[in-house]
Amino acid sequence: QVQLVESGGGLVQPGGSLRLSCAASGFTLDDYAIGWFRQAPGKEREFVASIIRSSGMTSYLDSVKGRFTMSRDNTKNLVFLQMNSLQPTDTAVYYCNAGDAWGQGTQVTVSS
Repeated sequence: QVQLVESGGGLVQPGGSLRLSCAASGFTLDDYAIGWFRQAPGKEREFVASIIRSSGMTSYLDSVKGRFTMSRDNTKNLVFLQMNSLQPTDTAVYYCNAGDAWGQGTQVTVSS
């Protein structure tokens, strides 16, 4: 059974950091380009970051460049999203995607 499970969300103050994890089961993450997306209340789901399977090259939403870093650990079938200098506008449910598979999401709330 193909499954993605996100974790690491929570409540953090502006300027704080969180690291999200995405664990895959039923398939190998390294076989796919992996994406992180987010959806804020009342807004459409948007692309945040991605990593290409072969080169490991990453791409980011302009508003998170320099603050977010995506990485992968192929030995553990995990993908990470390190989020620094978090802002209230980063508040959203964050989802991991690989091909047609989506995780259930993890809530990130940035608030003082």
